[in-house]
Amino acid sequence: MTLTPRVLVTGATGNTASRLIPKLVGLGVSVTTASRHPSDLAGTTPVKFDWYDSATFDSALQGADRVYLVPPPLDPDPASVMVPFLERARERGVGRAVLLSASIVPSGGPAAGQVHHVLPDLFEQWAALRPSWFMQNFTGSHPHALGIRETGTIVTATGAGRVGFVDVNDVASVAAHALTDEVPPADDLILTGPEALSYDDVAAIFSDVSGREIVHEAVSRQALEQRLSVAIPAEAAAMLAQVDTLISTGAENRTTDTVERITGRAPRALRDVLSEALARH
Repeated sequence: MTLTPRVLVTGATGNTASRLIPKLVGLGVSVTTASRHPSDLAGTTPVKFDWYDSATFDSALQGADRVYLVPPPLDPDPASVMVPFLERARERGVGRAVLLSASIVPSGGPAAGQVHHVLPDLFEQWAALRPSWFMQNFTGSHPHALGIRETGTIVTATGAGRVGFVDVNDVASVAAHALTDEVPPADDLILTGPEALSYDDVAAIFSDVSGREIVHEAVSRQALEQRLSVAIPAEAAAMLAQVDTLISTGAENRTTDTVERITGRAPRALRDVLSEALARH
């Protein structure tokens, strides 16, 4: 008899986790939702959890045999808090861990790359999800979305660099498979949409879909860093500006078949995601 998976989902209110949770519930999985401000979500058990408070670890892990890991946002060294948690999770019987990282960060790289690096040593069953930039950055609360709504501009230091933007819902679908499939994908999974687009392309598609002129404003790395530092810590602003510089050199100019290979369906295109989002408002 196959036992029902018992999954702890960290970052429960975040972009991917909030879409993953109903998928897991729909599969009949026992789900514990962990966040600093827990709230009741249908079919789940909410629990208070804070990466920076180890006293919350044991109660969050109670009964769990699998975990979905969302690193603390904008922390340049998440491994310092995540690795002790993972070691504790293994001690308490967790056998599978699925990490949300980023396409531009390899195993052993900065930030979540350090967590990715230790996963195979800690768990026999593991996966590192490395999605490209989210399509929902243009429709939610991301600075790109705010810029579009307020001034009709997308400001980056990417130049003509291209990105394989991915639908967050596709990321959540891959995560659901990684957590529940009988044979887990013990692998480094780079997730993209069906095409690599420049921000000029994104502006053109958004303009066409919305009927409103949207433009991409290309700035220098230094100008972007200064702009970002108004709202976020200087170290995080510098990191994000550097990523834009990497994009300008082609670091994200790729697409993969991972979404289709894992889920059995093609990833969604940006035009479709934008059209759907605008139709709701």
